[in-house]
Amino acid sequence: MQVQRVCHDTVLWLISFSFRRLKTMIESLAFITYPVKDIGVSRRFYEDVLGLRLARSNHDDWFEYDLGDTTFAITSADAERPIPVQRGFIAFEVDDLDAEVTRLHGLGVPFKRAIRESAVCRYAIVLDPDGSEAMIHRRKTT
Repeated sequence: MQVQRVCHDTVLWLISFSFRRLKTMIESLAFITYPVKDIGVSRRFYEDVLGLRLARSNHDDWFEYDLGDTTFAITSADAERPIPVQRGFIAFEVDDLDAEVTRLHGLGVPFKRAIRESAVCRYAIVLDPDGSEAMIHRRKTT
């Protein structure tokens, strides 16, 4: 009976230790990448329409935009990275959701979803030139 208790306690400690180690292994989100069909068209959308600032590029096929402590990147689509992006999307935080939605409507950006509200935020969803979703988001103040 005592041996079982020691083994049980040891297993619980190992599981607890493993979860604590996992928590500290990931420091932050390094980057998110969207595959795109036409780099030039997508760069104009993300830079000129959404206002992202190019941080760096690699050749003519990888463009990065720093956003806070993470990076959003675009690269050419291929068989492993088809378009549009499915089962996931990026959310861009904005200062004034209503003004941004009005501005994007004025530029003819297609919307998948008009402004909606949740318990924690307000948001709208636009489509990039490849039909991938991008959320325009504003957290509610607490």
